[in-house]
Amino acid sequence: MPRCAVTRRSHFNAAHRLHNPSRSDEWNRNLYGVCNNPHYHGHNYELEVTVTGEISAETGEVMDLGKLRDLVEREIVSVMDHRNLNLEVEWFRDLIPTAENIAVCIWRALRKALPPDLALAIRLWETPRNCVDYAGE
Repeated sequence: MPRCAVTRRSHFNAAHRLHNPSRSDEWNRNLYGVCNNPHYHGHNYELEVTVTGEISAETGEVMDLGKLRDLVEREIVSVMDHRNLNLEVEWFRDLIPTAENIAVCIWRALRKALPPDLALAIRLWETPRNCVDYAGE
């Protein structure tokens, strides 16, 4: 059967601070600028989750998009929406919540929950002009 990619878009709002505790406050301010605000700052993240696989002869689908929606809601949105990533999301206890690291954590969480025959790619928009793509390790 032919292969195809399907994408589900969702969003979540979250606050974070970019700060490396092993470096000085001055180093962090110089590198991260306003994103190092000790009082945090927020983003309206847009998330695109793309799965690629063979089109099923039985269903005509790569994956049921309703199931993909539910998976993203359960594994990602419910964990991250309206949260302070540094303080409330376990993934970032010892990891700086940059867009790059957020995308990798999302990919890892979803990869565990998807059938192994489906390829997975993440596109995370932190702002309307800045996004990160991640397709696996």
